[in-house]
Amino acid sequence: MFRSLVSREFAHAALMIPHRHEINQQLLKVADAVLLGLAFWLSHFLRYNDMIILDGLVEIGPFPDFLWILAVVVPFGPFLLDLQGFYNHPNERTAVRTLQQIASAGVWLFVILGAAVIFLRLEVPSRSVLIIFALLGPALLLLRERIQVAIYRRSLQSGAIGERIIVAGEPASVEKLLGGFTPVQKLENRVVETVDLAENDTEALIAALHRHSVGRVVLAFSRMDLDKVQKAIAACEAEGVEAWLSTEFIQTSIARPSFSSLGSRSMLVFRSTPEISWALFLKNLSDRLGAAIGLIVLSPVFLAVAIGIRLTSPGPVVFRQQRAGLHGQPFTMLKFRTMSNDAEQRKADLMELNEMNGPVFKIENDPRVTPLGRFLRRTSIDEFPQLWNVLRGEMSLVGPRPLPVGEVAMFESTVHRRRLSMKPGLTCLWQIRGRSSVTNFNDWVRMDLEYIDNWSLFLDLFIVLRTIPTVLLGIGAK
Repeated sequence: MFRSLVSREFAHAALMIPHRHEINQQLLKVADAVLLGLAFWLSHFLRYNDMIILDGLVEIGPFPDFLWILAVVVPFGPFLLDLQGFYNHPNERTAVRTLQQIASAGVWLFVILGAAVIFLRLEVPSRSVLIIFALLGPALLLLRERIQVAIYRRSLQSGAIGERIIVAGEPASVEKLLGGFTPVQKLENRVVETVDLAENDTEALIAALHRHSVGRVVLAFSRMDLDKVQKAIAACEAEGVEAWLSTEFIQTSIARPSFSSLGSRSMLVFRSTPEISWALFLKNLSDRLGAAIGLIVLSPVFLAVAIGIRLTSPGPVVFRQQRAGLHGQPFTMLKFRTMSNDAEQRKADLMELNEMNGPVFKIENDPRVTPLGRFLRRTSIDEFPQLWNVLRGEMSLVGPRPLPVGEVAMFESTVHRRRLSMKPGLTCLWQIRGRSSVTNFNDWVRMDLEYIDNWSLFLDLFIVLRTIPTVLLGIGAK
């Protein structure tokens, strides 16, 4: 019955013109690809002709020497901008926010260029061209957006564009929905009539459809009256008009609604974790690539630590333990052994010394830890074998730390289990905000949920960069 529902946002979310909006996004991406290519060519032109000199009078090669950089900038530029939400609601954001999104995309673009230089052994003929491009590209993108926004708003105000809609449902819900419209959304969606479906049947809606030439009806109910909703959608279906249904009757505190299908059935999806997207695909790809590189580069360290453990204490080099992964799925996590071989058997005798409030077991001066183990823990070298877990896809470079299956089973609050909704990682906010100095498990969970609710590729990069000095200086390690 919901086949005619094509809602992308619900309740108080912005109502956008369907189809045309998606087409405009694709056109803008093509335009920005051309714009970035032009900005890069112009950067080379200015430097090649010595109109801007940042590195003395050093001569640079002709533009064909820079074509490999152009081949990265043109396709990846708009793609990375899209990951930052650059093409969503430009009319609602400030120029400062736009520059922040461009800067975030620019960081990842230069990371890709750096990776090409390191792993493909490509050469950057002139860094000054990249510096000029880093200034010129964002300026042209911002100028394009501001001109687009100005033209769009002027067209809205003149009535040249915008969509005429009918809003129907319970009066209180209709009023609340319309009250959430921003000034721009009110111009984008001109309400020609509201229909009270609490007091009237669908004939009133059909009559309104006949009075006005509209392509969309928005339905707003504070409680799910399935019979009225079915009849209203059926009326819209018969008239060939799209029906958008507000989900105000379903109250959520965190989960974000979206629309999907299961087999032949339409589904409303409420998601409290990042949606499957190109950003998550890139996260997974960078995890596997980073783990593979880490295992190769750190192989001498692995060998040295293995020899050290063998010489200083009896038992295996690698400690294996069942940890809770994504959605609680158990997996075997690897660590360099830092405790005596009978550590698990002695744990019960030390439970009264536990310094962590909650199901997690941690004590500062754990007598089970070997002298070498203390060094490995303080420097986090004991975690290096988990790169193999990352390579296998069981863990991520950044994500909530995996806990033993037994400790997860002791979670007292269902809220705690939401930290299992993302793949566990080597580092997260907990590592850069105190590590072992955090003694309240609720504070630990709060940081994990903060990461999940605000996840982005840029946040992952920030955490990785902050983790490096934290580990090297041993901040918060015990």
